Amino acid sequence: MPDHQSGDPKGVLSHHPSDLPRGSSGSRSYLGNERGAVGIPRRRVFVLELVLALLLTRIPYISLPFKWLESYFHELSHALATLLTNGIVSHIQLFPNGAGFCFSQGGLPLVIGFAGYFGAACWGYLIYLLATWPKGIRLSFASLGALVSVTALLWGRDMLTLAILVVLAILFLLPLKLSQNKGLTQGLRIIGLMIMLNALESPTALFGLDGQGDAVLLAQYSWVPPWIWVGLWLLTSGLALWLTWRRVVNASVNVSLKATINARH
Repeated sequence: MPDHQSGDPKGVLSHHPSDLPRGSSGSRSYLGNERGAVGIPRRRVFVLELVLALLLTRIPYISLPFKWLESYFHELSHALATLLTNGIVSHIQLFPNGAGFCFSQGGLPLVIGFAGYFGAACWGYLIYLLATWPKGIRLSFASLGALVSVTALLWGRDMLTLAILVVLAILFLLPLKLSQNKGLTQGLRIIGLMIMLNALESPTALFGLDGQGDAVLLAQYSWVPPWIWVGLWLLTSGLALWLTWRRVVNASVNVSLKATINARH
C-alpha cells in the first residue's frame, strides 16, 4: 500500500414594546440585546475585527501561534480525509514557520490532497459559527482544546510538533479562566477570521514552489494543472469569508426589522 505525505513546506427588554418609538434608546437597547443573544457583531464591529485579525497575522512572533492554527487544521483535514476514505494516518508533523505534513497510507489521494486548504477554510468558518453561540462559548473553547489534545495523543510523534500542539491547546483552554463570555465570543470570532485569512493566503505560496505541495500532488493524480487547484482553494477561503459577512449583514437586517416591528406595536 503506497505511502502518502500531504502538506506544504513553508437579552430582555425592560420596557413594554408599545412604549418604544422608533429611534428611541429602547430600540437601540433591543438591538444590542438581540445581537448579544446570538453573538453576531454589527457590521462595523465585524470590519474592525477583520482588520484586527489581518494585522495579527502580519505581526512577527505574535502571528506565529495563529499560523500554527491554520497549519494544524490543514493537516488535521488531511488526516480526517484519510480516515474517511479508508486510509491509515501514521502521524502529523508541524514546523515553527507554519509548514506541516500528514503521513498516511491508503485512502483516496485526490480527496486527501484537496482536503488540506479546503478543510482549513471550513474549520475557520465553523469556529466563527461557534463564536455566534454565546451560551455555548465555553463548551466551544473546551471542545477545541480537547480536539488539539486528542490530536497530540494520536498523531503527535516528535517533540517540536508536540510543543506546538501544547501551545495551541493552551490557546483554547487558557481563555476559559476569563469571567466575561463577551470577551470569549469576540476572541473566538477573531480566531476564526485569522484561520480563514491564513487559509486564503497560504495557497498562494505554492506558486513559488517547484514540484512541491498539495497542488502538484493533485496534478499528478488528476492531470488538472496545479494553478486550478490553487484557484479552487482561494475560492473556498474567499467564500468562507463572504459567508461570515453575509451572516453579519443578515443578522443586522433581521434585528432591525424586529426592532421596527416592536417599536410600532
